[in-house]
Amino acid sequence: MVDMNNLLNLQCTIILLIAVGVILAKLGIITPTGRKSLTDLVIDFILPCNIIVSFMIEFNTQILISCLAVFLVSIGIQCVVPFMGHFFYPGTKGKRLAVLKYATIVSNAGFLGNPIVLGMYGSTGLLYASIYLIPQRIVMWSEGVACFTSAKGRGIIKKVLTHPCIIAVEIGIVFMITQVSLPKGILDAIKYSSNCNTALCMIVIGGILSEIQLNDILDKQILWFTFVRLILIPIVVLVVCRLLHLEDLVTGVCTVLAGMPAAATTAILAEKYESDSKFAVSIVCFSTLVSLVTVPLLSLLMMYV
Repeated sequence: MVDMNNLLNLQCTIILLIAVGVILAKLGIITPTGRKSLTDLVIDFILPCNIIVSFMIEFNTQILISCLAVFLVSIGIQCVVPFMGHFFYPGTKGKRLAVLKYATIVSNAGFLGNPIVLGMYGSTGLLYASIYLIPQRIVMWSEGVACFTSAKGRGIIKKVLTHPCIIAVEIGIVFMITQVSLPKGILDAIKYSSNCNTALCMIVIGGILSEIQLNDILDKQILWFTFVRLILIPIVVLVVCRLLHLEDLVTGVCTVLAGMPAAATTAILAEKYESDSKFAVSIVCFSTLVSLVTVPLLSLLMMYV
């Protein structure tokens, strides 16, 4: 069960760190180029360290069963959301539809979700989150990229297997199963790097939010997408998990991660493939802001459903 005081404190911390990111971006201390470098640092180094640390727990059969349950739920979600992207936005065509479809398929479950799950459920929750993200990363580089380009499948397996976060999961699984202990110096270096994850993630997101204008988000499509991404999808996941009688921690992690906002890569890929990047940034920013309200509400709902 989630400690609501702890969750509210976590949300307050996240809001303050995001505000720091906004201020630093407005002051020009974090430029768009610098933000990209910070994003690469987090994804390629800090987050993998965070994932490896999450696997350094005592291994038992129950953890294995729970990881399998999380993995299967995540596969189910990734099988359903592409169809939602195709059918939930009637009348929308072209570049905007590509953005909406991608943002529905790929959430910010890694960049934003991992710090939130860590704060809500601790290292075991982060372990489950790492497993949850495997199917999403596969779909991200296949069905997700296909939203912006007609390229089919080339290099997908290589992209998935060589992604730093997937490599970290593979390393972490080895450590968890073998229960190998690293030398203290190496372990401390990984842990200290891991501890930077939440702060850097939120500051980068604040930098993205600094680019949004109020008139950019007053759009019915953005509001509808936000409802689908932050409310409809996680509620469906919660109901299914309860019907399957999954344990509370598995249900909590899957529901929270299913309710994450549009991934930052929505804007990055929209820019890369000359789609509607301004619309993409608005979706990312607005859904991220609203998620600071919907995540606590989802946690309250889980206490009573």
